[in-house]
Amino acid sequence: MAQVPPPPAENPAHRILPVTGHKFFLLFLFLLLDLALYPYVGDSGVRYHVFRVFGAAVTLMTVYAVSFRRGLIFVALILAGPAIAEHAIVFRPRMVPASAWAIVLSFTFDVFIIVVIFRRVFAREEPTTETIFGAVCIYLLIGFSFARLYAIIAIIHPHAFYLDPAINPHAVPVGFDFIFFSFGSMTTAGAAGIAAASPQVSSLSMIESILAVLYLAVMISRLMGAYRPKAGSAESL
Repeated sequence: MAQVPPPPAENPAHRILPVTGHKFFLLFLFLLLDLALYPYVGDSGVRYHVFRVFGAAVTLMTVYAVSFRRGLIFVALILAGPAIAEHAIVFRPRMVPASAWAIVLSFTFDVFIIVVIFRRVFAREEPTTETIFGAVCIYLLIGFSFARLYAIIAIIHPHAFYLDPAINPHAVPVGFDFIFFSFGSMTTAGAAGIAAASPQVSSLSMIESILAVLYLAVMISRLMGAYRPKAGSAESL
């Protein structure tokens, strides 16, 4: 009687597959948690330092999400340094002109990540759950990226935004105001309590709204085209 060979030893890489196979899902959770915690960050104290650490973790998670090739990891790590510094300097309740460079470099990092994820997501013939989360991550990253552009405009033109004193207890826009205004422009729902007071902000807000609508249209059409029944399967019915 032939001897049954023993089962092959378990590959240690298989045990981490559930994590490595869901990079975009983890990035989505980090971005969503970052958006949810932003209103609670202060100018100093324990909450501010905890949020700084979490902001750095979000940046590193973003680098991990695009770690498909060594070249991408190398470029992402170079751009991640200014992005981590930006979390510690830029989106404080009171911004200074010196932080504009950190915002520009952080915006460059966001654009690089968006392009890499976009090519990864839309290059696949059949979308999976992971690619759908990647597409949602792009949407969230676009909102954060435009928030940085609004912050740059606010540094250059201090009166570029109008804050309704009946709603806002502060007269100068803070970091979360730019995020709120950005996602309000993306969803075309508007941001109550903050309005564009300069043509530059108005123009950028319209561009963001157009890009967001076009992106959603492309994403939906991409998903509908991928899930469309094949000709062979339709004939067999």
